Formats: sequence, structure tokens, C-alpha cells
Amino acid sequence: MKTFPMPGTDLVVPNVVLGLMRIQDKTDEEVRTLVGTARDAGITFLDHADVYGSPLHGCERRFAEAMRLTSSEREQLVIQTKAGIVPDGPYFDFSYEHLIASVNGSLEALGTDYIDILLLHRPDALVEPEEVARAFDELAAAGKVRAFGVSNQTPGQIDLLRRHVSQPIVANQVQLSITHAPVVAQGVAANMQGLDQSIDRDLGLLDHARLHDITLQAWSPFQAGFFDGPFLGSDRYPELNAVIDRLTEKYDVPAEAIAVAWITRHPAQMQVVLGTTTPERVTAAAQGSDLPLTRAEWYELFRAAGYTVP
Repeated sequence: MKTFPMPGTDLVVPNVVLGLMRIQDKTDEEVRTLVGTARDAGITFLDHADVYGSPLHGCERRFAEAMRLTSSEREQLVIQTKAGIVPDGPYFDFSYEHLIASVNGSLEALGTDYIDILLLHRPDALVEPEEVARAFDELAAAGKVRAFGVSNQTPGQIDLLRRHVSQPIVANQVQLSITHAPVVAQGVAANMQGLDQSIDRDLGLLDHARLHDITLQAWSPFQAGFFDGPFLGSDRYPELNAVIDRLTEKYDVPAEAIAVAWITRHPAQMQVVLGTTTPERVTAAAQGSDLPLTRAEWYELFRAAGYTVP
């Protein structure tokens, strides 16, 4: 498993992350097997959110009940959670009061004294960055949160926060897969008139992250689009799967590893967030952590997914 020092933190982290949004109905043994399998593969970074599960903090609580971590076991893990979504609305709330209450709820549910990284969960159109800064300062001073980031936010939204918060924004969690890659695709075909791919949908999010030492975390790495099914093995992507099949034979790895490697091969040093609860798929995906796809192979996968390389 490839690891790297995460900019803006004192953490050394793996480039593959285990997401735990679907463990609500898993037994203790199933949760322990899932997390244990991930750890055996070198995945020591876990991703939560207050809205995962029902009621609020449901998956965080299920994790804590199943794992019953000792203090030394807790120190071996990087635990990240997210706050800001109000599902009953539905709406977003980055107010000081909501962020403080959410973090306190996560700490109680997780049975831990601190959260390694807190992400603001999607953008809040009514954000008051001074309120966010006040919450971050209080959480940091109390030792409840050690680092802060965002999810699904544009460079402008991040810069607005950075103008007010004193802590670095260390991560931005965004949707990214071979077939859902506007974050990459626009830059490849910039300024190509009449080509849909050249439309700037992310305002330079990828380059902004690299310029400001923000780690991009790719969620839904196997989804074709926005929760519309996986591309692996799908008859919607015959050309792409033909390339993937050829590369699985060349590198002697599962298809999931090729999908992960397409992301981890990028020099932006991104993390891949797995959403599966199947231990075997975690093991398969982890093999893409440091798989050395060539430039030609990376671009071949990109083109086979339907993107244009002018």
C-alpha cells in the first residue's frame, strides 16, 4: 500500500480509504471482517459522516459498537468524518452551532476523544465563513479535531473559507472515476470550441488543489456516473472494459485494481474512497494503490471511457 505525508497535517496516510457509509445493518463480525481486511491490505484511513445511517451518526455508532477500539488501536487509525448536511430538510448548515453539535455527536457515537479530519459535507450556499472559522478554532483548541477539509467544493468556495479560517484546508472529497472525470477531462481539452468536454465545470479544481496542497479524495471510483451503476463489466462500456480486461491480464490484478490505479497514477497524489462492504472487493481494489500504469495505458483508459484527447 502506497502511503504519503498528507500536506497540512502530521499524518502519513494510505492512498486508498475505506468508506463506511453502508455498515448500518452489518453485524459486529461483518464490520470487524471488513475493517480487518482493509487493515491487512494497508488501509488504515476510515471515512465516516454524521448522515451515514439512521438516525444521525448511525454508521459511526455501528462502527464503534462492533470494533470497541482500545486507545492504542484508535491511534493506529485515521478517522475522518463529515458534517453539514441536514437530511430532514434537506438542506445544508455550516453554522457554528450545527458544526459544534455535529462533531460532539460524532465523538460520542465513535467513542473517541478526537477526529483526525473533519470535512464540510458539500457546499452550503448560505455559508458564513466567519462562523466556520469560529467552529474550527474551537474544535482545534479543544483537541476534538486535528485537521479540516471540505467535500465537493469549488476553488472559489475553498478560497472563501481559506480567507477566514486559520487552519489549512487539507482535503476536498469529490466524485471521480474513469467514466466520471470532468475534474481531469476539461483540462485535457481546454479551449476546444464545440466540444462538451472543454466546458469548464469545476473551475480548475484539480490544479487549484495541487497549487494549494489540498488532497483530493475520489468517491464512487467504480460508478459510471452519479449512482447510476458501475462501469466495471457493464455492457454500456464495452471498449473500456476490453482495455481493463487486457490490463488485468498484463498486471495479474482484478478489474477493481485497474480502476483504482487510474486515479492513483495521477501525480496529484489523490486518495481513493471505497464504498464497498464486500471484503474481497476491498482486497481487489487495494492492489491498485501503487500499480504502475504507463502514460499510454492511462490515456488509453481515458479515451476508452469516451473522453477526447485532441
